[in-house]
Amino acid sequence: MKMKPLLLILLLALTGCTGIPEGIEPVKQFDVQRYLGKWYEIARLDHRFERGLTAITAEYSLREDGGIRVVNSGYNVDDGQLEQAEGRAYFIGANDVGSLKVSFFGPFYGGYHIIELDKEAYRYAMITGPDRDYLWILARTPDLAPAVLNDLIARAKTLGFAVDQLIFTEHDQSRTP
Repeated sequence: MKMKPLLLILLLALTGCTGIPEGIEPVKQFDVQRYLGKWYEIARLDHRFERGLTAITAEYSLREDGGIRVVNSGYNVDDGQLEQAEGRAYFIGANDVGSLKVSFFGPFYGGYHIIELDKEAYRYAMITGPDRDYLWILARTPDLAPAVLNDLIARAKTLGFAVDQLIFTEHDQSRTP
């Protein structure tokens, strides 16, 4: 009997990791086919799993099971080696809403919510996780026009993200995977 409350807490903790921060909505009319391919990290909030990495990219492709294959790559500054992590993502709800759950570690999933997107050409995106501690700005190229980047940062600030703590990713072309 004591296991039931523990399992319930674990279940709530796991499912809570896929939520979206209060007051933020994922993009609608999302087209996964247009989102597939390579993205360059332009800026992020700090997390241990990316510390010491530069030239970070994410590549998305379809999986046979209907999910999305995610390959994150970056160069470790200390040892000069490429590090990669492969994961899988699945839509949480409708396939035309940019709200997914992603896993790099077995059955544990985290939220991946696209909250800003260049719907015309899919040139840039802004993503959050389950809370405002997670924020990424991605682009199809290693650089993003300053005006676009400034608009995305201003939008993130209005949504309550700590934009003064953003880390801007360097993309040395000789290191970009």
